[in-house]
Amino acid sequence: MKYSLRQLAIFLAVAHYENITRAAESLFMSQSAASSALKELEQQYGIQLFDRIGKRLQLNQLGRVLRPKVEALLSQAQALEGAFLQHQELGSLRVGATLTIGNYMAIGIMAAYMDEQAGSKVALDVANTATIVEKVENFELDIGLIEGELSHNELEIIPWRQDELIVFCHPDHPLARQAVLSDEDLLTIDWVVREPGSGTRQGFERAMTGLLPQLTIALELQHTEAIKRAVEANLGVGCLSGIALNDAMKRGSFVPLAVPHRQWLRHFYFILHPHKYRSEGVNRWISLCQDAH
Repeated sequence: MKYSLRQLAIFLAVAHYENITRAAESLFMSQSAASSALKELEQQYGIQLFDRIGKRLQLNQLGRVLRPKVEALLSQAQALEGAFLQHQELGSLRVGATLTIGNYMAIGIMAAYMDEQAGSKVALDVANTATIVEKVENFELDIGLIEGELSHNELEIIPWRQDELIVFCHPDHPLARQAVLSDEDLLTIDWVVREPGSGTRQGFERAMTGLLPQLTIALELQHTEAIKRAVEANLGVGCLSGIALNDAMKRGSFVPLAVPHRQWLRHFYFILHPHKYRSEGVNRWISLCQDAH
């Protein structure tokens, strides 16, 4: 083989950062060494992998075709090295999770994973659905756990578990003692909801089909806890996963509001890049998630 794994790692770093200096820094090497290695890789095969646009190096069509193949090869090489060293049978993982999953479920799963294999590590990235999808697509994560419906031809989407959104309010809210809410009631509410791009917002909008243009969105917040604080301050009515509300409901901080004629059930999903090598660690992570309650 004419290429080296080091050259391939430099290729991926430059593809990610679109800048040779930042790519070199991420690999703890000099800019000149990284530039020379990339140039040598291209010259060995008489190809060009990037379009040079000022200081940016942007993947061209050939580079985009080869990137997933290089990513898969390096992932397998890393797994093989771990097997040779026999330090980490399961290995370290880069996991992305949306806010409800990341804040209320992933930590327990992470603890179980790391407890099974001494020395293994999990890097957890918590963000909204759109961000997690983008990072899986760009090979920045080994696996994503999302709470939004997704149609994506380039990613593998695996159903995980069912979840239910809950409409809730402060105990002193005028609707707190109403047995069932009608559509007319929903239109009178000041809503406190997640931002566009989040799975929870997607589920809320799907449940409110036909009413969306008429709803009053008083606040759009990026964090589950911020929504809970706003509802605690009686600034409006919220809509979040029941997983995020269990403890507060038990304390009596919130009152659930019944809206049975609307669809509040949704699913959580695993997302993976089909061209990225799926290690035994990823398989074990999925198994632990499926066993979690």
